[in-house]
Parts: sequence; structure tokens; C-alpha cells
Amino acid sequence: MKKRVVSSAQGEKREFPWGSITWLHSGEFSGSEELTLGEVVIRSGQSNPMHSHANCEEILYLIQGELEHTCGEEQPYRLKPGDSICVQRGVPHNATCVSERDARMIVAYSSAYREMQGE
Repeated sequence: MKKRVVSSAQGEKREFPWGSITWLHSGEFSGSEELTLGEVVIRSGQSNPMHSHANCEEILYLIQGELEHTCGEEQPYRLKPGDSICVQRGVPHNATCVSERDARMIVAYSSAYREMQGE
């Protein structure tokens, strides 16, 4: 069943030791045909696991908190609210919340069915 409008309260929330992901649109959740969209929270002092996506790019837009984001062999990037980062398919990456306030971000993927290696 296709869902055109999804509020964050209606999203599919998944909890992890490091934070949470709330899926708003994807092939599985809303019937999206080409994109995945979600909201991610990384708790203060926590990191999500190093991972990559073989079938899609990821764009992250930071709303709150600060992150140190690793991306392949590059030096880590320090992200502040309003910053975004694009990670190409297959590049290992992860983020650590380096602020006292939890980091909250929007993530988008160029596939309705994102593949994930690592985690």
C-alpha cells in the first residue's frame, strides 16, 4: 500500500544502543519506488557502526547536535546543524555524536531498497 504522506509519529521507528532510525519512506514501508527517507538520532557520545551501501548513495542533513563523520580513508568531517554530507555507494562510513545534545538528522538514499553491509 502506498503512503503519500507520513508524519514522524507514523514512521517505522527502530531502536539501537546508539540511537534510532525512523523510516518515513522506502519501498517496504511506504511503497516508494526510487528513494528512502528517514530520521536518525545518534545519542550524545555514541556512534553508529561502520557500514556501506552497495546499491545507493546516502545524503545526510544535520538538524541538531554535532557529528564527526568518517567517510572512507578521508579525514573525519565535523558537521554542525545545517551541514550536509554525500556518501557515494560502497564507501564505508559512520558518525559519532560529539555534542552534549543528541544529533538529529534526515537521511536520504537513492534507492527505495537500500542495501547495507556492516552494522
